[in-house]
Amino acid sequence: MTRRTDWAEYTSGSAGPGDGAYGAAAAPYETDPSAVGPREDGAARHGDGGARRGGGRGRGAGGGRGRPRRERAESSAEDGGATSSSRAEKGEPPRDPVEQARAICLRLLTGTPRTRRQLADALRKREIPDEAAEEVLSRFEEVGLINDGAFADAWVESRHHGRGLARRALARELRTKGVDATLIDAAVSQLDTEQEEETARDLVARKLRATRGLDRDKRLRRLAGMLARKGYPEGMSLRVVRQALEEEGEDTEYLGDEAF
Repeated sequence: MTRRTDWAEYTSGSAGPGDGAYGAAAAPYETDPSAVGPREDGAARHGDGGARRGGGRGRGAGGGRGRPRRERAESSAEDGGATSSSRAEKGEPPRDPVEQARAICLRLLTGTPRTRRQLADALRKREIPDEAAEEVLSRFEEVGLINDGAFADAWVESRHHGRGLARRALARELRTKGVDATLIDAAVSQLDTEQEEETARDLVARKLRATRGLDRDKRLRRLAGMLARKGYPEGMSLRVVRQALEEEGEDTEYLGDEAF
């Protein structure tokens, strides 16, 4: 049975492929302010009596201007609307699961790119039927709101330059987010061995001062261990650390790999 859904809403206000804003897909939900309640000190609100005298602004007993209170409309943090129990109490029909899935995905994508697997897990956790979830996720991919390839490319660029992570660590992180192996390989191939080694040298140079005063073996283990945790190969880590120690005057001639 074909479901009729106005899919034009999916692209309204969303970023295009060249906007550099992948993942920002929905405007914030708006809430209407409620009417201003009575003041706690029993004084009448502005407008309850006659016109204000003297053209001045009304002030409270402490001299501060009275400000209307805004109350946010209560809504479910998960499905963007009333809960099923409140709908049942009001005699309303259950909400369309496709609309629920759409609202959840748009909220999760606002300001934060996510992979298809991440969104699918979120919909499953909220008990959205598989058929409705598949329909929404596929449509989001068609209009570019889900793009695992772009996600992987941006992740590699950000995490390598921001955290100094090597290809192995980046690939591991992307796998945990459900990115396909082919897309992971394409993304991490942006980095070559020379780039990795240059970043490793920068990382060691920043940490080298903190190891001064330790014996040579401890310095090697601490610095090489730091690189290993960021995904750098053992051979590269040892070579980079040895060179950094030699530049400081350390004797590494008899320093074996077993010190790592």
